[in-house]
Amino acid sequence: MPGVFALLPEYAGLEDPVAGLRAACLDAVAWLGRDVRVLADAQGRRVADHLVGCIGDAVDEPSYLVVGNGSAKRSEKAPGHLDERAHAFDEALGASLRAGRPEVDAALAHELWASVEGIARMRDLGDLGTAQVDYDDDPFGVQYWVMRWEW
Repeated sequence: MPGVFALLPEYAGLEDPVAGLRAACLDAVAWLGRDVRVLADAQGRRVADHLVGCIGDAVDEPSYLVVGNGSAKRSEKAPGHLDERAHAFDEALGASLRAGRPEVDAALAHELWASVEGIARMRDLGDLGTAQVDYDDDPFGVQYWVMRWEW
């Protein structure tokens, strides 16, 4: 799931600009066990801690919450403006995530403003199998996914 600040209450407005993303994230977090290990950068950890705190009792199984997102340069209105490489980068990253074998080009991720620290750490978990994709969209020109793996 993405570590987007719009998911935090202090960034809420009168209208929820990420209602679909929020619902997908909360559903995915509710699916996790009580023993949640977060793989994320500092911003992602802050968002993950909030979302995990929103959920009551969960099933008893150790689980991982991986926080990251694709490029932030998918359109002219994106935070990083348009970079022609963004769509191909996100397509490749998304395909590797769906397959449960994340592959990250860290240098290109940095150039495209993708938050991939948590995603890169997923490789330590081994082959995760095929993902269930709950959300795949690029509001604001930033690629977000919410996916689940069960192994």
